[in-house]
Formats: sequence, C-alpha cells, structure tokens
Amino acid sequence: MLSRVAESIYWMSRQVERAENLARFIEVTLHMTLEQAEYIVEPWEPLVQVTGDNEWFLAKYGKPDRQNVVQFLAFDEEYPNSMLSCLRAARENARGVREMISTEAFRELNSFYHFVCEGSTPQLTSDPTELFFDHVRSQALMWSGVMENTMTHDLAWQFINLGRMLERADKTSRILDAKYFNLLPSVDDVGTAVDDLQWSTLLLAISGFEAYRREHHLVDVEKIVAFFLFHRSFPRSVYYCVAAADWSLREIEKVSGADRPGEAKQRISALRHRLKNTNVKEVIAGGMHDFIDRLQLELNAIGESLGRDYFHNTGTS
Repeated sequence: MLSRVAESIYWMSRQVERAENLARFIEVTLHMTLEQAEYIVEPWEPLVQVTGDNEWFLAKYGKPDRQNVVQFLAFDEEYPNSMLSCLRAARENARGVREMISTEAFRELNSFYHFVCEGSTPQLTSDPTELFFDHVRSQALMWSGVMENTMTHDLAWQFINLGRMLERADKTSRILDAKYFNLLPSVDDVGTAVDDLQWSTLLLAISGFEAYRREHHLVDVEKIVAFFLFHRSFPRSVYYCVAAADWSLREIEKVSGADRPGEAKQRISALRHRLKNTNVKEVIAGGMHDFIDRLQLELNAIGESLGRDYFHNTGTS
C-alpha cells in the first residue's frame, strides 16, 4: 500500500472519530446546563481546554459561552479541528482513496458531512439542542457500522482502526482531565450529590453509564477513573483503545514484513505495558492531570512516529 493511501485512510478515520467525540462533549454539556445548571460554575470553558486550542479560541471569540463554544467546536470553518472541518477533511481523504473503502462507507460519510453542513444554521448555533448532537453521534455510529460490515478487515481496515483508536484514547483522557479540574463549584462539593451527578454525566459522554453500573452500583471516583483509564473490555477506555491500536499496528507490521518493530510500535507497546501495570490509586496519588498530560504526550509521540514509519510525514491531517 502506498504511504499516501495509508495516511489518507488513517486520517479519515481519526477525523470522523474526532467529530463524533466533539458531538458527545457538546451534547453532554448541554445536558448538564439544563439538568444541573445551579451546580455548575463554568461548563463551557473546559470544552475549549479539551481541544488544547485555548489561544486560538480566545483570539477569535473571547468569552467561552454556549453560543461561542458551540460555533467554535461544531461549525467554525476556519478552525481545522471543528466538527464540520474534520468531516470535510475526512470526506476529502476518502475521496482520494475511493478504491480502498466500500461504496456504502463513502456514501455514509458523504451523507454525514452534508447532515452537519445543513445543521450549521444561525438558529442552531444561537440555540443549540441536544437532539442535533445526538443525531450527529448516531450518524457517526452508522458510518462506523457500515464500514465495519462492508470492508474486508485487511491492511486498509487496520489503518482505519489504528487512527480511530488513537483518537478515541486521546479524547477519553481529555474529557476526564477537564472534569477533574473544572466542573465542580468548589472543593467542598467533592463527594457530594453534585459530584455524583457530574461523574454520571461524564460516563454518559463516553456511552459508559450502563456498562459502569453493571459492575459498580454506586458512583465512586476511584472506580470511575479506573473505568475511564484501565477497563480491559470497554471500547472507549484508554487502555482498550491503546491495546486495540497496538494490535492493529502489529498486524500492519506483519503485512509490511518489517524485520523489527518500528518506532511507533515500540512506543505504543511501551504505553500499553505502562497502562497495564498502573493502578488508579497511583494515578490519583501522583496527580491526575500530570498522568493525563504524560499520556497525551505519549499519544502524540506515537502519531509522530507513525508519520516517520509509514507516511513519510506528508501530512493530510
């Protein structure tokens, strides 16, 4: 497979996953502002912090209120990581590798892009609704399901899975970091019903509420953090995503006939090993933010290594 093709497929997958996660974050924040408004100091600024593009936002929008943040994350055509920009880039990447993906998957992605385009109206940005972003999430799941069931799980699919899992690991860690630092009105609220409500809402953001409750009947911060970071079988936990990405990269290296593991494979295997051998008490005692900050640096380094190992740093993100 040409490096250009592999890179386009990889970024197509990451961009769709990024758009879906932005829809999840906006939807859950809208839910919190309606259901828990009296308990939240500033629900929108943490979403900007999740992106890591605070300076970009402040320069263009200033105050992080509901309208500005929704416009920024969902519909801003100048911001390359907005939901709309990601889907446009994903569609262009898909267009360039039509022969590698199924017709059904391309049609679904095209339909997804047009759905978001049609939703970017002044009325929606001024008065955003949970329902629209729930539909965006459904569109993403539809695309993923079509792709999963109409494509051979060959080398192209492994690059798709690799991109999806790395992006998902990054976003799961970021939403956890934002909650841990920004959503409670005061330290006195830790462990209260307010805290429990917000942790439950964060579980909804990763579609993990029911899965968590089947294992743990009560809201417990350590158990929720462990669920986000270390659960072995929940498909949006950081560990699961890293392990799945590691598996896909191993399959890619088998096909490529590499004599020894590349830099990206070494990095992702090391991260998987570290996550497997870290427990939640160590994370909390050592500082949640520091742990997640290191995790994100490692995920970024894996992405950069993939560029050197497979994509020749041509860049289509």
